[in-house]
Amino acid sequence: MENKIKENLRILPPKLRTSVLNFVNPLGRFFARLNIHPNFITILALLAGIGAGFLFATEHPLWGSLAIVLCGLLDILDGKVATQSNRRTLFGAIFDSTLDRYSEFAIYLGLAVHFRHHWALWVIFFTFLGSTMVSYTRARSEGLDIECRVGFMQRAERLVILTLAAIIGVLINKFDILIIAALLIIALFSNITAWQRLFFVYQVEKQRKEKL
Repeated sequence: MENKIKENLRILPPKLRTSVLNFVNPLGRFFARLNIHPNFITILALLAGIGAGFLFATEHPLWGSLAIVLCGLLDILDGKVATQSNRRTLFGAIFDSTLDRYSEFAIYLGLAVHFRHHWALWVIFFTFLGSTMVSYTRARSEGLDIECRVGFMQRAERLVILTLAAIIGVLINKFDILIIAALLIIALFSNITAWQRLFFVYQVEKQRKEKL
Protein backbone atom coordinates (compact mmCIF):
# COMPACT_ATOMS: atom_id res chain seq x y z
CA MET A 1 0.00 0.00 0.00
CA GLU A 2 2.81 2.44 0.87
CA ASN A 3 4.45 2.09 -2.55
CA LYS A 4 1.13 2.57 -4.32
CA ILE A 5 0.49 5.84 -2.45
CA LYS A 6 3.97 7.09 -3.23
CA GLU A 7 3.56 6.49 -6.95
CA ASN A 8 0.05 7.95 -7.29
CA LEU A 9 0.24 11.14 -5.24
CA ARG A 10 2.92 13.18 -6.99
CA ILE A 11 2.36 16.18 -9.24
CA LEU A 12 5.58 15.78 -11.23
CA PRO A 13 5.28 12.97 -13.79
CA PRO A 14 7.60 10.00 -13.24
CA LYS A 15 9.21 10.48 -16.68
CA LEU A 16 10.30 14.01 -15.75
CA ARG A 17 11.82 12.83 -12.47
CA THR A 18 13.59 10.00 -14.31
CA SER A 19 14.95 12.40 -16.94
CA VAL A 20 16.38 14.70 -14.28
CA LEU A 21 18.01 11.77 -12.46
CA ASN A 22 19.46 10.48 -15.74
CA PHE A 23 21.00 13.93 -16.24
CA VAL A 24 22.37 14.20 -12.70
CA ASN A 25 23.71 10.63 -12.31
CA PRO A 26 26.73 11.13 -14.66
CA LEU A 27 27.51 14.41 -12.90
CA GLY A 28 27.42 12.57 -9.58
CA ARG A 29 29.94 10.03 -10.82
CA PHE A 30 32.12 12.81 -12.24
CA PHE A 31 32.22 14.82 -9.00
CA ALA A 32 32.77 11.65 -6.99
CA ARG A 33 35.88 10.91 -9.09
CA LEU A 34 37.09 14.45 -8.40
CA ASN A 35 36.76 13.62 -4.69
CA ILE A 36 34.47 16.59 -4.04
CA HIS A 37 32.77 16.25 -0.69
CA PRO A 38 28.95 16.06 -0.87
CA ASN A 39 28.63 18.51 2.03
CA PHE A 40 30.44 21.09 -0.09
CA ILE A 41 27.81 20.65 -2.80
CA THR A 42 25.11 21.03 -0.14
CA ILE A 43 26.64 24.38 0.82
CA LEU A 44 26.65 25.42 -2.85
CA ALA A 45 22.95 24.55 -3.02
CA LEU A 46 22.33 26.80 -0.03
CA LEU A 47 24.25 29.64 -1.68
CA ALA A 48 22.18 29.18 -4.84
CA GLY A 49 19.00 29.43 -2.77
CA ILE A 50 20.25 32.57 -1.02
CA GLY A 51 21.21 33.96 -4.41
CA ALA A 52 17.71 33.27 -5.75
CA GLY A 53 16.16 35.10 -2.82
CA PHE A 54 18.52 38.06 -3.28
CA LEU A 55 17.75 38.22 -7.01
CA PHE A 56 14.01 38.19 -6.40
CA ALA A 57 14.38 40.89 -3.74
CA THR A 58 16.41 43.07 -6.13
CA GLU A 59 13.93 42.65 -9.00
CA HIS A 60 15.86 40.16 -11.15
CA PRO A 61 13.20 37.43 -11.43
CA LEU A 62 14.63 35.61 -14.45
CA TRP A 63 18.04 35.18 -12.85
CA GLY A 64 16.31 34.28 -9.60
CA SER A 65 14.40 31.48 -11.29
CA LEU A 66 17.61 30.16 -12.88
CA ALA A 67 19.23 30.21 -9.44
CA ILE A 68 16.34 28.05 -8.18
CA VAL A 69 17.06 25.56 -10.98
CA LEU A 70 20.71 25.45 -9.93
CA CYS A 71 19.70 25.05 -6.29
CA GLY A 72 17.45 22.10 -7.14
CA LEU A 73 20.06 20.36 -9.27
CA LEU A 74 22.73 20.76 -6.59
CA ASP A 75 20.29 19.46 -4.00
CA ILE A 76 19.92 16.25 -6.02
CA LEU A 77 23.61 16.12 -6.88
CA ASP A 78 24.90 16.09 -3.30
CA GLY A 79 23.01 12.87 -2.58
CA LYS A 80 24.28 11.26 -5.76
CA VAL A 81 27.87 12.21 -4.97
CA ALA A 82 27.47 10.87 -1.44
CA THR A 83 26.27 7.55 -2.84
CA GLN A 84 28.88 7.30 -5.60
CA SER A 85 31.75 8.13 -3.24
CA ASN A 86 30.42 5.98 -0.38
CA ARG A 87 30.14 9.03 1.88
CA ARG A 88 26.54 8.72 3.03
CA THR A 89 26.43 9.60 6.71
CA LEU A 90 23.78 10.47 9.29
CA PHE A 91 25.34 13.89 9.71
CA GLY A 92 25.33 14.44 5.94
CA ALA A 93 21.62 13.60 5.80
CA ILE A 94 20.63 16.03 8.55
CA PHE A 95 23.07 18.67 7.22
CA ASP A 96 21.40 18.43 3.81
CA SER A 97 17.87 18.64 5.23
CA THR A 98 18.76 21.57 7.48
CA LEU A 99 20.37 23.62 4.74
CA ASP A 100 17.41 22.85 2.45
CA ARG A 101 15.15 24.61 4.95
CA TYR A 102 17.46 27.64 5.11
CA SER A 103 17.63 27.71 1.32
CA GLU A 104 13.87 27.60 0.94
CA PHE A 105 13.47 30.31 3.58
CA ALA A 106 15.89 32.54 1.64
CA ILE A 107 13.85 32.11 -1.54
CA TYR A 108 10.58 32.97 0.20
CA LEU A 109 12.24 35.86 2.04
CA GLY A 110 13.33 37.31 -1.30
CA LEU A 111 9.79 37.02 -2.63
CA ALA A 112 8.48 38.57 0.61
CA VAL A 113 10.72 41.60 0.02
CA HIS A 114 9.43 41.80 -3.55
CA PHE A 115 5.80 41.70 -2.32
CA ARG A 116 6.39 43.69 0.87
CA HIS A 117 3.65 46.22 -0.04
CA HIS A 118 1.27 43.62 -1.51
CA TRP A 119 -1.36 41.31 0.01
CA ALA A 120 0.61 38.38 -1.45
CA LEU A 121 3.00 38.81 1.49
CA TRP A 122 0.43 36.95 3.62
CA VAL A 123 0.32 34.10 1.10
CA ILE A 124 4.08 33.69 1.44
CA PHE A 125 3.71 33.16 5.19
CA PHE A 126 1.33 30.24 4.63
CA THR A 127 3.48 28.94 1.78
CA PHE A 128 6.53 28.74 4.02
CA LEU A 129 4.46 27.25 6.83
CA GLY A 130 3.20 24.49 4.53
CA SER A 131 6.66 23.82 3.12
CA THR A 132 8.09 23.54 6.63
CA MET A 133 5.30 21.24 7.80
CA VAL A 134 5.86 18.91 4.84
CA SER A 135 9.46 18.46 5.93
CA TYR A 136 8.60 18.26 9.62
CA THR A 137 5.96 15.56 9.22
CA ARG A 138 8.36 13.42 7.20
CA ALA A 139 11.17 13.87 9.74
CA ARG A 140 8.87 13.17 12.67
CA SER A 141 7.42 10.10 10.96
CA GLU A 142 10.85 8.68 10.23
CA GLY A 143 11.73 9.32 13.88
CA LEU A 144 8.82 6.99 14.66
CA ASP A 145 10.28 4.37 12.26
CA ILE A 146 7.74 5.07 9.49
CA GLU A 147 9.12 6.01 6.08
CA CYS A 148 6.86 8.81 4.86
CA ARG A 149 7.43 10.30 1.41
CA VAL A 150 3.79 10.61 0.31
CA GLY A 151 2.11 13.81 -0.78
CA PHE A 152 1.31 16.08 -3.71
CA MET A 153 3.67 18.95 -2.90
CA GLN A 154 7.17 17.82 -2.04
CA ARG A 155 10.31 19.93 -2.38
CA ALA A 156 10.87 19.08 -6.04
CA GLU A 157 7.33 20.13 -6.94
CA ARG A 158 7.67 23.40 -5.04
CA LEU A 159 10.89 24.33 -6.83
CA VAL A 160 9.55 23.38 -10.26
CA ILE A 161 6.32 25.35 -9.81
CA LEU A 162 8.17 28.45 -8.61
CA THR A 163 10.70 28.23 -11.42
CA LEU A 164 8.13 27.78 -14.18
CA ALA A 165 5.97 30.59 -12.81
CA ALA A 166 8.95 32.94 -12.63
CA ILE A 167 10.33 32.15 -16.10
CA ILE A 168 6.96 32.21 -17.87
CA GLY A 169 5.95 35.31 -15.91
CA VAL A 170 9.04 37.17 -17.06
CA LEU A 171 8.60 36.06 -20.69
CA ILE A 172 4.98 37.23 -20.90
CA ASN A 173 5.46 40.20 -18.54
CA LYS A 174 3.08 38.76 -15.92
CA PHE A 175 5.60 37.88 -13.22
CA ASP A 176 3.61 39.01 -10.19
CA ILE A 177 0.38 37.32 -11.28
CA LEU A 178 1.99 33.96 -12.04
CA ILE A 179 4.18 33.95 -8.93
CA ILE A 180 1.17 34.72 -6.73
CA ALA A 181 -0.73 31.88 -8.42
CA ALA A 182 2.25 29.57 -7.81
CA LEU A 183 2.47 30.62 -4.16
CA LEU A 184 -1.25 29.98 -3.67
CA ILE A 185 -0.91 26.51 -5.20
CA ILE A 186 2.10 25.68 -3.06
CA ALA A 187 0.46 27.06 0.10
CA LEU A 188 -2.67 24.98 -0.46
CA PHE A 189 -1.12 21.70 -1.54
CA SER A 190 1.86 21.76 0.81
CA ASN A 191 -0.49 22.03 3.77
CA ILE A 192 -2.62 19.27 2.26
CA THR A 193 0.54 17.18 1.91
CA ALA A 194 1.34 17.66 5.60
CA TRP A 195 -2.11 16.27 6.47
CA GLN A 196 -1.71 13.47 3.94
CA ARG A 197 1.38 12.42 5.84
CA LEU A 198 -0.43 12.57 9.16
CA PHE A 199 -3.16 10.32 7.76
CA PHE A 200 -0.55 8.02 6.24
CA VAL A 201 1.11 7.52 9.64
CA TYR A 202 -2.33 6.83 11.13
CA GLN A 203 -2.97 4.17 8.46
CA VAL A 204 0.42 2.53 8.96
CA GLU A 205 -0.01 2.41 12.74
CA LYS A 206 -3.51 0.96 12.33
CA GLN A 207 -2.23 -1.76 9.99
CA ARG A 208 0.59 -2.64 12.36
CA LYS A 209 -1.87 -3.03 15.24
CA GLU A 210 -4.13 -5.25 13.12
CA LYS A 211 -1.21 -7.59 12.42
CA LEU A 212 -0.51 -8.11 16.11
